[in-house]
Amino acid sequence: MDHILVVGASGAGLTAADALRREGFTGRLTLVGEEPHLPYDRPPLSKQLLAGEWQPREATLRPETELQRLRLELRLGCRAAGLDPLARTVTLTGGERLGYDGLVIATGLRPRRLPFGHDLAGVHVLRTLGDALALRDQLLPGNRAVVIGAGFLGSEIAATARGLGLDVDLVDLEATPLAGQVGPQMGELVADLHRRQGVRLHLRRRVAELTGEQGLVTTVVLDDGTRLPAEVVVVAIGSVPATDWLADSGIPLGDGVLCDPTCQAAPGVYAAGDVANWPHPAAGGRVRLEQRTNATQQAIAAARNLLAGPDGATPYAPIPFGWTDQYDTKIQIHGWAPPDARVEVVDGDPRAGRFVARYLREGRVVGVLGWNSPRALLRYRGQLTA
Repeated sequence: MDHILVVGASGAGLTAADALRREGFTGRLTLVGEEPHLPYDRPPLSKQLLAGEWQPREATLRPETELQRLRLELRLGCRAAGLDPLARTVTLTGGERLGYDGLVIATGLRPRRLPFGHDLAGVHVLRTLGDALALRDQLLPGNRAVVIGAGFLGSEIAATARGLGLDVDLVDLEATPLAGQVGPQMGELVADLHRRQGVRLHLRRRVAELTGEQGLVTTVVLDDGTRLPAEVVVVAIGSVPATDWLADSGIPLGDGVLCDPTCQAAPGVYAAGDVANWPHPAAGGRVRLEQRTNATQQAIAAARNLLAGPDGATPYAPIPFGWTDQYDTKIQIHGWAPPDARVEVVDGDPRAGRFVARYLREGRVVGVLGWNSPRALLRYRGQLTA
């Protein structure tokens, strides 16, 4: 194998490139990234960088000197437009074709948008460094912000905006924030956390309209007629895998790039990170994990399996791990949090703001959550099986 191409230059893509070198690959290695910036980390975008505590350089994953040690051909500011797995070429938007012997797809996600309102100034999504900087400029004390979507991203943005002194409304279709990430019981505690900080929650509500004046957003209208004044609106209603460039490639697509248990999507083609969808034995089917830790772990697995070849590849079946920081609270979860799981507190006390809870299904521990309890949480992680 002489040339390996990695498409996607965020956490998963850079980790894959690093792992290929660490595993002994000495050939040509090209990293293609759509954004012009050096590879950077995304979790700080909704927290430290958005709050103004970090400058962009602090989110950079590796200084340029370390990237040079990896002997990468960096193709930044270049978007992949097509893939021909038979000819083993990737076409860039300008028409240039890059040949490869092995390919790692790590193109991540694109934010979902409302079917209306995005033409108004003051309406934002948050996925890229540029998005974060544009939003940060509008998070001024006294401004009114409406965050649409109360998953990890939306809840973090609401917490950051509130910490900066904005008046904040948080809207979601579910009955609690983080319903899909931590389940309804723990989601109620997250709701209480936001309410105590002065965030107004509008749950089980849909956005019907965004209105504006002179091209500026002024109001978010909910499906029950409630009108929320706003100078800033952030749409955080989830993301979709960035697979549009693969539409005519023959690569199997569904909710992401459909891989086998070893992360292989086609001969010589592997996927990693938010874009990868693969069968996980503990999940009872296919999964796609939008977690920073998975981006790292899966990129390493994909790189190793690409070098090992189909006969030497091993299945990838991690125990998922995710976290979120909101206000002075750190929530961490290992494993799964099914909505029908029985939840029991096994360490600490929710009333004290520090505890560990287990998620049980059919008598088996399938997930453990720590609320401001990173050390105690580790004692219970061993109860999980991948």
